[in-house]
Amino acid sequence: MSEEEERIIGSSVRQGKFEPAEEKHQLLNNRTYMNMLCRIPKRYVVGIMAFFGFCNIYALRVNLSVAIVAMTTSKTTYLSENKTLTILPDYTWDSHTKGIILGSFFYGYIFTQLPGGYLATKIGGKHLFGCGIFVTAVFTLLTPLCAHVSVYLLVAVRVLEGLFEGVTYPSIHAIWSKWAPPAEKTKLATLAFSGSYVGTVISLPLSAALAESSMGWPAIFYVFGAIGMVWFVFWCYLVSESPSKHPTISNQELEYIQGTIGYSDEQTQDLSPPWRQILTSLPVWAIVAAHFSENWGFYTWLTELPSFMSGVLHFNMYQAGFLAAVPYLVMAIVVQVSGHFADYLRGKVQVSTEAVRKLFTCGAFFIQVVFMIGAGYTMTKTSCMICLTIAVGVGGFAWGGFSVNHLDIAPQYASILMGLSNTFATLPGIISPALTGAIVTEKGNAGDWQIVFYIASGVYVFGAIIYGIFASGNRQKWADVVTGYLPHNEALETRHED
Repeated sequence: MSEEEERIIGSSVRQGKFEPAEEKHQLLNNRTYMNMLCRIPKRYVVGIMAFFGFCNIYALRVNLSVAIVAMTTSKTTYLSENKTLTILPDYTWDSHTKGIILGSFFYGYIFTQLPGGYLATKIGGKHLFGCGIFVTAVFTLLTPLCAHVSVYLLVAVRVLEGLFEGVTYPSIHAIWSKWAPPAEKTKLATLAFSGSYVGTVISLPLSAALAESSMGWPAIFYVFGAIGMVWFVFWCYLVSESPSKHPTISNQELEYIQGTIGYSDEQTQDLSPPWRQILTSLPVWAIVAAHFSENWGFYTWLTELPSFMSGVLHFNMYQAGFLAAVPYLVMAIVVQVSGHFADYLRGKVQVSTEAVRKLFTCGAFFIQVVFMIGAGYTMTKTSCMICLTIAVGVGGFAWGGFSVNHLDIAPQYASILMGLSNTFATLPGIISPALTGAIVTEKGNAGDWQIVFYIASGVYVFGAIIYGIFASGNRQKWADVVTGYLPHNEALETRHED
């Protein structure tokens, strides 16, 4: 039990919310009660399950980028020294068609961000997050069949996957608004978000291995779709919508979470979002600017890094595919570190939340600018890879800043704010690859890539300036909970009397 939990529980005992000391000692001597205390805190179970959920989200998203290569590439089998057998590809889509197929996910993804955030406040983040991944997994299982029937049906199913996956990022903040104590919200949120990068690192090489297996490229969709459905079963069983609805949570953890958050689930479930205040809030738009900027660099490298490594650095495709995953492995680690370090600064060192958010976000952006530009002018493969790894990996610190800031300024509306910021942050996934393709006319032209680096650096500087000036770490007036915190039992009694 943490010191903060002891403090909250001690306060609750003094106020008569728990049994007197003698009765409490009797309970502590009860083996069942002791076993309950020894279990992993339920908020950490939620964090771990959310981590694996985000692993699934990105695995289901990026698997097609590997599968489409296998779907459209012929295979040569050596029968003997003088004989070979060439197997024609299953599909002969041209580059334009493949671009439409790969981009179709984002056309669905962008439209359900804000609606997803709003729905999460009404039906709950658990249901929306879980169903978003489950339905995406179902469509993933159907992908080989749809591709066989028609390319148009394949595009349609990818759009639908984007629509359902689009609700996941907003809905996770609806979960944290009820589950994450203020002193732990950064490390819990970044624990979940780091799953995105772990999922990317794992799914790319695993997809390649599955494509080379005896089952061929359809195995990519069957395996990842099945994993997503298995995860959904555990999610439904292990996670509850809020602490007060969890069947086995301890009273200590329940009162600690709700006492530090300042409100219970029952007090916020019928609130109407103040749309005008949200859309005119400068701290909200500061988060939007930072989210857009970070995703610009992220999507640029996610889609173009293998091309840069093979064209400019002259790595072969196998080396390029492997090395392209290294920066995202580093980023996954940095995201985790940033969450713990941010909460350490806010708690033990007593640095203000606003200062921590700005330091992590703006500091990461400026470091990324330096190393991104440096990557375009380095003379060796090793130095360039170091610059690229730092440029991408250090972005994990930004996620310890802006990505949790929604919960700082308006926790009960955090899902809506995440939906708004992620709507704009999805645009780089559509614009950046297309712009890079227009600029880089020859993959081996280092000068063209330097232009891409400068554009991304300019976007980072823009995001750092806007966020540094307008971001806030304080709950906004329009997000105040007027009624204040009621202990769980009192909240239920109040609602019953009404």
